[in-house]
Amino acid sequence: MKTWIDELINEKTELQIAPLIDVVFLLLIYFMVSARLIRSEADLNMALPGSVSVSTQLEMPDEQIVEVTADGKIILNTKVYVSGDKSNLAELEYTLTRYAQAAKLSKTKAMITIAADDNSVHERVVDVLNACAGAGIKNVTFGSVQ
Repeated sequence: MKTWIDELINEKTELQIAPLIDVVFLLLIYFMVSARLIRSEADLNMALPGSVSVSTQLEMPDEQIVEVTADGKIILNTKVYVSGDKSNLAELEYTLTRYAQAAKLSKTKAMITIAADDNSVHERVVDVLNACAGAGIKNVTFGSVQ
């Protein structure tokens, strides 16, 4: 008398190949879709330094920095203009006028950067702006004291 265990042992088991092929193809498609394409080194867009010929001359603007300190001093090229004396402000305007004329002769733009301290008096900044206007300098920007 054969039991169901004996039948199971004598029965030859076979491997189902069709589902295995389906799983392998699904995994292959998954890895192909999710894989990132790696660019070879030759495909990288990189420009190496070399000699470059320039067809037009590059003009660098000349820039002067006018500092306005917290105690009311105006400093241009290490020259201190005391704010209380209006003749010093006329001297600042004259210096800026000469600077504008020199920039015009060298065919560059005269640029002024006003670097005002956070605690400076606003009247001193307006005095510098008035001196720039009197000198005919229109390219004025504001910066920070370093």
